[in-house]
Amino acid sequence: MTHVIITGGSSGIGLALARIYAGRGARISLLARTLSVLEAVQGELAKDHGASTVRIESTDVADESQTVAAIHRCEEAFGPCDILITCAGVVEPGLFEALSSDAFDRQLQTNFSGSIHAVRAVYAGMKARRSGRIMLVSSGAGLIGIHGYTAYCASKFALHGFAEALRSEARPHGIRISVCFPPDTETPQFTRELEHRPPEAAVIMGRVAPWPADAVASRIVRAIDGGEFEVFFGWTLRALGRFGSTVKPFLNWWFDRAIQRISRHP
Repeated sequence: MTHVIITGGSSGIGLALARIYAGRGARISLLARTLSVLEAVQGELAKDHGASTVRIESTDVADESQTVAAIHRCEEAFGPCDILITCAGVVEPGLFEALSSDAFDRQLQTNFSGSIHAVRAVYAGMKARRSGRIMLVSSGAGLIGIHGYTAYCASKFALHGFAEALRSEARPHGIRISVCFPPDTETPQFTRELEHRPPEAAVIMGRVAPWPADAVASRIVRAIDGGEFEVFFGWTLRALGRFGSTVKPFLNWWFDRAIQRISRHP
């Protein structure tokens, strides 16, 4: 039976992924920080798919030892990890000079280092078995810099570079690495983010309706099934991913003009 481990699995995209894989009969291990939310999700999935199919671990992925220990407990219970999906993430918009060092570091540690910690926990086992799939969840903000998102963009750009390098190392050992770049998605975190999104970013990002979490999760699962490396959502992000060096100068020119107009008319 396939064992799927999902960090950030208690809500949003991670929860939508858990529902899909539980529906396929997989064993699911969910990592997130808030135990009460995890327990509610475990109850929901167990009711629909059986009590023995879902394991939960209250874990802060920013803590390497905590994350590795939690994942190893999941593997002891459900067997080796076949699929790892790193969904855990935080976003705290704010201008660079106004963003505290703690807030900046928290995004780097959770979004980037948290993914590395989870990968480190399963990688050696996958390599020894010569099989395994890892999906790193980046963001559309990992393809182009966005006003007011210096920390978040940095963390998500870093994931892309990590994925590219690890793909080359993992491929000879039968491990398939993927990275996806979701757009704005209807999640509880997105709702909280909007309250703090700078108006300059809203002009740039608010022109496209957010995707439902279920639609994003379905696309991710298809990509894992198909062994895709880079996964894009919609033509805009696909264009950025495939032709970024060509189109970004024009986009940045347009963004600069839009931001300048806002500055003139507060």
